[in-house]
Amino acid sequence: MQQLILDIASDHPAYAGHFPGNPVLPGVVLLDHAMLAIEAATGLQLAGLALAKFHSPVSPGQALQLAFRHDAALVAFTISHQERKVADGKFTLAGEQA
Repeated sequence: MQQLILDIASDHPAYAGHFPGNPVLPGVVLLDHAMLAIEAATGLQLAGLALAKFHSPVSPGQALQLAFRHDAALVAFTISHQERKVADGKFTLAGEQA
């Protein structure tokens, strides 16, 4: 299983509107950052999301770890803050990989 730090700025614009006074990172932003990090680290092209489950919210400034592994069709991932699971799921791979 590969591991990366998932760096999402504490002043990311999504925090401002989700939710004022109690900022939480929207799941779509979390998944987008995870997808981009996996693609950058592996050279794989991800096609979409097969499954995602959100376990706990992410607040500004929380350090996130991304662990993932892939086979010929899917990339399974887990996102954590310290020992707390934030989200997990599976991305699908696009077409034939080089």
